[in-house]
Amino acid sequence: MEANPLSISNSNRARIAVIGGSGFGSAFISGDAETIKTEHGEASVVRGTLNDVEVVFLARHGAGHKIPPHRINHLANIAALRELGIDKVFSTVAVGSLRTNMAPGEFVIIDDFVDLTKGGVTTFFDKVGDVCHTDFSEPYDVSLRGMLISNAEQVATNHGYMGIHAAGTYLCLSGPRYETPAEVRLYAGLGCDVVGMTGAHEAILCRESGIRYASIAIVTNYGCGLVDTAPLSHDDVEEQMARSRAFLVDLFTAITLSLGGMK
Repeated sequence: MEANPLSISNSNRARIAVIGGSGFGSAFISGDAETIKTEHGEASVVRGTLNDVEVVFLARHGAGHKIPPHRINHLANIAALRELGIDKVFSTVAVGSLRTNMAPGEFVIIDDFVDLTKGGVTTFFDKVGDVCHTDFSEPYDVSLRGMLISNAEQVATNHGYMGIHAAGTYLCLSGPRYETPAEVRLYAGLGCDVVGMTGAHEAILCRESGIRYASIAIVTNYGCGLVDTAPLSHDDVEEQMARSRAFLVDLFTAITLSLGGMK
């Protein structure tokens, strides 16, 4: 099903997008997946309304979580949100911890990133004669980060839970493999706190598009060798993400309450 961008662009209600895994999307907002076609390819979204806020959920890995991290078409994903008239994006990212004080099950409101991905285009300015150098002195939108922090802390209090980190540096690698113990030591020494495979691309492309972007990381595991644990599997990551869904649903419900009625 091809979506009509005008159906959201003409709305007079506040609009946000949430980017995450398909499992979280189905817990957060219900609806049929729609395909948005852009000059960069196709993206899968679900649209709905929560607390008088138009919400677009974008499945980062496509409908059914079928696209591996190194093959995600980030250009199409962000171009689709741009065409839908979205100017505020919140993302959820699963991360491994590079610090013993950031434990599995805790959350990090990212304030900086290091991009060490290899290959692939991570800019909309990729044509001869179309040169643009984008400022990244504030990699994540300060206002949206503040909204994530205040609401996450309140939701955590309501849950009797205090595992919220108000800042952290996100390391983005290509994947799809996990890191070696030596790499975990190296990256921690570089000043990185958590590691994932997708978030930097979104931050870059949203900034280039004039879209405000902030991200909350869900710590799913310790980095290899950081503590004495069994070998990591993707099932372990998925199980931790599933345990975080109730918190994330409450978090974004609270955020839409604070945004409700905005024009």
